[in-house]
Amino acid sequence: MDEEGRGQTWHLLDLPWEDVLVPHILSCLPLQHVVRLRRVSKQFHGLVQVYLANCRTFNFSAIGPSVPKEAFCEMLKDNKVLQNLSLQNCSDWVTDKELLPVIGQNQHLQRVEMSGCASLTRHSLVAVSLSCTHLQHLGLAHCEWVDCLSLRSLADHCGGLRSIDLTACRQLKDDAICYLAKKCSALKSLSLAVNANITDESVEEVAKNCRGLEQLDLTGCLRVRNQSIRTLAEYCPKLQSLRVNHCHNVTESSLDPLRKRDVTIDVEPPLPRALVLLQDMLGFAPFINLQI
Repeated sequence: MDEEGRGQTWHLLDLPWEDVLVPHILSCLPLQHVVRLRRVSKQFHGLVQVYLANCRTFNFSAIGPSVPKEAFCEMLKDNKVLQNLSLQNCSDWVTDKELLPVIGQNQHLQRVEMSGCASLTRHSLVAVSLSCTHLQHLGLAHCEWVDCLSLRSLADHCGGLRSIDLTACRQLKDDAICYLAKKCSALKSLSLAVNANITDESVEEVAKNCRGLEQLDLTGCLRVRNQSIRTLAEYCPKLQSLRVNHCHNVTESSLDPLRKRDVTIDVEPPLPRALVLLQDMLGFAPFINLQI
């Protein structure tokens, strides 16, 4: 170092922002800590804005409830490179007004998590379908505003979708799910849980069109029966996980072939009849080696 360099005082913000501070320091900090740095000084505020403008992943799940609407808009106003956006825990405040501008300027989004965001409307889902044609994952659990028309829009424009969570989207019926299955045949993970509108028609259409399906959640789908589970076993050789708890019309006769393929099922198989008889007689099921 020359004499001139020895006499200078160097500060953190003197380091190159985009080449050093953003990729090697700020990217290693939790999002909530980065956001707090904006309050330190105008220079730190500017540095954080540069970081936020280049973020490819933005996860509000840890800080959602403490972020005001205005701060959300301010933080993402310059970002056009987002690939992953999670709005979980933001249900108390996020609306279409805040979300639509973010969706509109981020056409490279691949994962969007909106589960539990009850204040959004179908307009947000339509915006996602029109802007995010490369979408691979979408979380809509407990978003009861999702309707058949908005889901059809998603299916028409996001054919490469790999996973979607539609848990408790109770407006959806068989026709919408069948349309989704035909248009998004690359689906690997699907949840239709807690929806009494879903019948065998939906499950069979999913099985026949999405043959690479690996995970299916039908928890609480009371109208699903053995017939569609057998179709699932026939057409989906890659199935790894099936959830059918509280599906009272699904019995072991349709689940047993899947168990033999080591598919994980959330319902325990029935006890062997001998143990059931002993339990009835003695009040408990003693350990017995039935192979003797």
